Amino acid sequence: MPLPPLRRELLLAFGLLFAVGMVVAVVGVAAVLPLLPSPGSVVAYVLALVVADVGILFLFGRAFLLRRLFAPLEGLVADVEAIAGGDLKRRIRPLDSAELQRVADSVNAMADRLIRDQEALAENVRSLDETNRALVEARAQVVRAARLASAGTLASGIAHELGNPLAAVVAYTDVALARARAQGGDLDLLLSIKEEAARMDRIIRTLLDFARAPASMVAPRDPWGAVDRVRQLLEAQGRLAGVEAVWRREGEIPPVLMDERRWEQVVVNLLLNALDAVEGRAGGRIWVTLKEEEGPGARLPRRRAGDPPGVDYAHRRRVMGTTPAGPKGTALATARRLAVLTVEDDGPGIPPELLASIFDPFFTTKEPGKGTGLGLALAAQFVEGMGGEILAGNRSQGGAVFTVRLPEAPGSGDPTPGEEGIRGGHA
Repeated sequence: MPLPPLRRELLLAFGLLFAVGMVVAVVGVAAVLPLLPSPGSVVAYVLALVVADVGILFLFGRAFLLRRLFAPLEGLVADVEAIAGGDLKRRIRPLDSAELQRVADSVNAMADRLIRDQEALAENVRSLDETNRALVEARAQVVRAARLASAGTLASGIAHELGNPLAAVVAYTDVALARARAQGGDLDLLLSIKEEAARMDRIIRTLLDFARAPASMVAPRDPWGAVDRVRQLLEAQGRLAGVEAVWRREGEIPPVLMDERRWEQVVVNLLLNALDAVEGRAGGRIWVTLKEEEGPGARLPRRRAGDPPGVDYAHRRRVMGTTPAGPKGTALATARRLAVLTVEDDGPGIPPELLASIFDPFFTTKEPGKGTGLGLALAAQFVEGMGGEILAGNRSQGGAVFTVRLPEAPGSGDPTPGEEGIRGGHA
């Protein structure tokens, strides 16, 4: 039932109390006044009666106001001060009058609104923090891309300048070899020169590939095909002897828009690095996994109900959280499905201070003569050219892990069915 209005209670209570006092005063005057002996005693009696009426009115009025008005107001003020002091979960207790209960309901609703606004503000602050981190990462990627472009331009110029003199060195070496054979001379030194010149030629060709990749045949393809071919090649070469290699294919791998030759180069580079990392380790192991992963396009957030009117954070939400490395290209950020290749090993891992430079041109941790430092740089270039990303890190159990994410080819048909991989290469 609705609460009674305080105004009506006050009017009724004080009106009734005043009426009772007037009745008592009139009856008292009418009953006692004829019995008084003198005018002075009449005046004294009337004054005493008025004082008694006023005292009774004051005591009963005070008690009524304390119980119905002042005590609830004190409780209301205490609760409001607690809420104003930051205890937003505090709520005003139910009151007995309609007016005070309306005040309590309004303050409680205001506290609820403040909590919702604080939560929305905290969420928007977190969104801004994520956006700032994404901008920092994007800036780092732009700097890295500019560095790669500069290195490519420099490499192309050096390769062109060294190509002709190197061809002349090879030609002179062939002439010297022919003369030495005809005269029965020692060929070892000349053969070593020719071998080193051939190695220089391979480096120069790799530089040219890095500087300007040749035309490619791009089409939607199953990425597992190249992985399987590389496995067969390494097994035929005996590179997996003494190594436990686990090959897994999980889920329905989506077709990926790629040049198979370049994709094979990426897989070969990653696998050779993993094999180098476990070289000389008894019982060394590598894991190669190709799996399907839900892409950002499958979970693009919509506008949230708590967003302020006229403000839409969807432009940020479509980018943030798409990949561990932050915002990427449109293909990766909007793909509904991803093909994810991971190559892991149980070797020594990558020092944390080197992770930021692992894909830089000419950066290598191998001994001189065992690597040019262009393999991972080319792999990163090819992967990014396919609209994907490549990440390097360390396993919690020890060893390195490289992760390649590629977006599903646009307009692709049904994915190729997944199947559990095979275990091989264990000597």
